Amino acid sequence: MSIQELLGIELPIIQAPMAGVQGSELAIAVSEAGGLGSLPCGMLGIEAMRKELAAIKARTNRPFNVNFFCHTQPEPDAEQDAKWKAALSPYYREFGIDENNVATGAGRLPFGAEAADVLAEFEPAVVSFHYGLPEQDLLDRVRAWGAKILSTATTVEEARWLEAQGVDAIIAQGLEAGGHRGIFLSEDLNSQLGTFALVPQIVQAVNVPVIAAGGIADANGVAAAMTLGAAGVQAGTAYLLCPEANTSALHRAAIKSDAAAVTALTNVFSGRPARGIVNRIMRELGPISPAAPAFPLASAALAPLRAAAEQANCGEFSPLWAGQNVRGCTEIPAADLTRALAKGA
Repeated sequence: MSIQELLGIELPIIQAPMAGVQGSELAIAVSEAGGLGSLPCGMLGIEAMRKELAAIKARTNRPFNVNFFCHTQPEPDAEQDAKWKAALSPYYREFGIDENNVATGAGRLPFGAEAADVLAEFEPAVVSFHYGLPEQDLLDRVRAWGAKILSTATTVEEARWLEAQGVDAIIAQGLEAGGHRGIFLSEDLNSQLGTFALVPQIVQAVNVPVIAAGGIADANGVAAAMTLGAAGVQAGTAYLLCPEANTSALHRAAIKSDAAAVTALTNVFSGRPARGIVNRIMRELGPISPAAPAFPLASAALAPLRAAAEQANCGEFSPLWAGQNVRGCTEIPAADLTRALAKGA
């Protein structure tokens, strides 16, 4: 079965869910163009998620994907928090931030019963997960209305595990991909492969469709992925300059600058490895910092610093997520980009 038949779409193009830089507008545009638009819900509260899902349902009857994190929520660690604030304290002083007023806390919750309740109101055709899968009872609830389940694998071992849990398709996320790594069976970043090394290995190892992700930004990249056995392609970075994306002016400027040529995996923004354009805080504290608390606890202490810097038109303390290939980033409507990518299929 083709990915189009499986997901009910016309084009084998999936827009990567990109928390923090997009909402329903981008998902609607991609789905209306015949691809699979995606709504990232990892950073949305329950009511915000309901509002975004209602907006999508009101404007398209095409299939769309709803994406969630399913990490294990860590217990706060006072000692680790103190180390992290100590690492950030010179920056607090620089921007006049009172360290005593800096909050600690989660910010991003894993998929749970409340989110499942809201999803059941809208019954999206596709639900995808990052960092493995949720508990079986939650997964059963999602399957109950016939939703197809996708999840991300960064290694062959993760792909085999996901297939054993009954996912309908696997997103093979190469090392080039922007944003958070979907790694979940190991914390060893040396296990990570580039997209065009990873895809054929996963295709050979599993019997479900494989969706290539990472570094694919144009029709030629799509064609290469399909040649290696991918059933479809997930693209994220390429959509960042589309008018339907919520990418900030600072982030857009960085993507269009020479700085976008250098990206790195970093944990300083959230506590978990994610690829972004290298900026000051990544250079000075990392890019992988042992002081950063576990995901997602690192982000709380960084939030006031990021806000103060952005107010001063400075993106040196912001997560400028981007993959290694930004050449496909153009300021064109998402529908046009989706169709252009599909020419490679």
